[in-house]
Amino acid sequence: MTLTPLWATGLFLVMVLCGRQFRENWKAQNAGWVLRAWSYGLPAAASFALLALLPLEFGG
Repeated sequence: MTLTPLWATGLFLVMVLCGRQFRENWKAQNAGWVLRAWSYGLPAAASFALLALLPLEFGG
């Protein structure tokens, strides 16, 4: 199983955007922040794991 550059770019965007929202929820700690932190943290961590563990597929 390999990642195409398009899928890798999408996963990178998910990782960055969800990671930023996770950090903002963690810093603010408003009511219900733990559930929101988990809901942003899990996709960020999954995206990171996929990007780190799956090789990229280059055309050619």
